[in-house]
Amino acid sequence: KTKADLTCTYKAGDAEVKLSPATVKQYLVTGDPTNVTNQEIVMFINLCKYQQLNPFLREAYLIKYGSQPAQLVVGKAAFEARAERDGRYEGYDAGIVVQKEDKTLEYRKGTLVLPEERLVGGWAEIYVAGYKTPIYTTVSLGEYSTGKSVWAQKPATMIRKVAKMQALREAF
Repeated sequence: KTKADLTCTYKAGDAEVKLSPATVKQYLVTGDPTNVTNQEIVMFINLCKYQQLNPFLREAYLIKYGSQPAQLVVGKAAFEARAERDGRYEGYDAGIVVQKEDKTLEYRKGTLVLPEERLVGGWAEIYVAGYKTPIYTTVSLGEYSTGKSVWAQKPATMIRKVAKMQALREAF
């Protein structure tokens, strides 16, 4: 097939999305678009098409650094939109897990960490109509934090977001 044959048009929510290899490479690659392979682009386009994701709304990412394989990531917005479209979604609670000076753990709403406390994880509950209990998840900071970029600047915000996305994945 020619590159023109690889152009794909599909519905994502109420929008019509048109993706071509050139559009993906020019506008949608995070990192180094010069190293992304045709196979990675086709995989990304098909992920978006079959999951009905709109990468222009940050529902999916193609991340490429150096010669490492590209990462195809379904974004936070996609999980939130999927939950909102499901008539059973009734909201959520989320927060962080901190270790206090006396070594006890506290599950706290929000992302506030005091200087004498140690952030160790995040938690979330998703409320789904018809379920007796919420979908609950906890995640460890050590499993997710890279210590770089946003993780270094806002670890509590990031680990809370990971917990929420894990719970949304399980619920919907």
